[in-house]
Amino acid sequence: MPNLISSTRAAVARRLVDATGGPGRLRVVAILAAVLALDSADKATVGAAAPSLESSIGIGDAQVGLLVTVSTAVAAIATLPAGVLVDRVNRVRLLTAALVVWSIALAAGGLAGSWPTLMASRLALGAVGAVAGPATASLVGDYFRRGERGRIYGFILAGELLGSGIGFLASGNVAALLSWREAFWMVAALGPLLSLLVARWLSEPERGGEGLPLQVGSSAHRALAIYEEESPGATAADPLRAAEPAPITLPQAIGRILRVRTNRSLIVASALGYFYFTGLRTFAVSFVHRQYGIPNSAASTLLVVLGVGAIAGTVTSGRLGDRLLTRGHRAARPALAGVAYVVCAVVFGLGLVLGRSSLLVAAPFVFVGAAALGGANPPLDAARLDVMEPMLWGRAESARTVFRSLLEAPAPVLFGMVATALSASPRGTATGEGLADAFLVMMIGPVVAGLLLLRATRTYPRDVDRVAAADRDPLP
Repeated sequence: MPNLISSTRAAVARRLVDATGGPGRLRVVAILAAVLALDSADKATVGAAAPSLESSIGIGDAQVGLLVTVSTAVAAIATLPAGVLVDRVNRVRLLTAALVVWSIALAAGGLAGSWPTLMASRLALGAVGAVAGPATASLVGDYFRRGERGRIYGFILAGELLGSGIGFLASGNVAALLSWREAFWMVAALGPLLSLLVARWLSEPERGGEGLPLQVGSSAHRALAIYEEESPGATAADPLRAAEPAPITLPQAIGRILRVRTNRSLIVASALGYFYFTGLRTFAVSFVHRQYGIPNSAASTLLVVLGVGAIAGTVTSGRLGDRLLTRGHRAARPALAGVAYVVCAVVFGLGLVLGRSSLLVAAPFVFVGAAALGGANPPLDAARLDVMEPMLWGRAESARTVFRSLLEAPAPVLFGMVATALSASPRGTATGEGLADAFLVMMIGPVVAGLLLLRATRTYPRDVDRVAAADRDPLP
């Protein structure tokens, strides 16, 4: 058995090295994935440790929820100045410092003896965590060339989803065996280690550079070579080095970002997708428990089905989007993301209708729907880099994060209100049928997102060409 495990691990490692284009490139992907995974694990820790947290410092569900909501709101506000820093300073050093401060804030939260003190630590975590998204997006753009960013984003976002799942399971078990404080400290202890890896193994790439060197003969090298050979001007679509520009203000930069029609569609579509996922994730366990009469502990396995499906879709869609580019489909990324959202709505809808009385019938639909929902993100994230100048990547990601947060924050409340309104329950609580109907009604989000992206296929090639032609525009 140990030999089998060892050989399997070695085979997986070889496949990942080949897919990413070399050991050095895999290391970069793994570290960036770990950064997003750690931030995601922190968010999952609060929910996983909620029972221990409530009994320890005497708070209720509303106050636990407020810890997450306020932290998300602060991160949304702080991400704008964080995006400015990402576009102007050394990103690796900024990320290293943010991880250290993040760990200190989380560890301090584990020492909190009251709800206000714990809230203060979550406010600090939200502010520091705002650096992760813009920094990762900007580094991906400079580390990897346009024709491979979908595949790379697939691996990185899969790591983020994996971190959320591991954080939920590990923190929940630690909180149950010990307390919520040890759960916080366990996650906080990973921050300094990851900051050392970032400082040691990541080097600041040149902005608008040519990307990390590929391992000749790898599948990534072959795919990119085909893309550049069969797509005239493909290398030109990767913005060239620009002269040091004169700075512009944040409002001017945001205005420039939002004037790009394709980018507006990508931002709104991404936010709508996360809106639906947040509501679905919030009430999935309650739905299974109330609709099928399964205990909450067993119903939590549905989250595993959702997570595995989302990871599978994330890894697959990134590679598929890049492959379609190699075959000359210039608008493959927004088109693939749009189709994924529509498929998500159709499949989830069928599962909710056909599987009302049987979880076994619903489960395959849940898996495929989650794969489609997660699969929209890698081509969508890569497309956002394609249509923006490199010196605006950090602020462009910040603008997207703010809008995403504005839709994510009220999602659980809106889903709950709709479910309650559609439930025939005298107690004013949502029934399983009411939750199922709410999932169906709110499916308008992914549908609209898909239609927006399919429409964006008309403007996307033009905006990609605009970025290539504007490589020497005066940007900050």
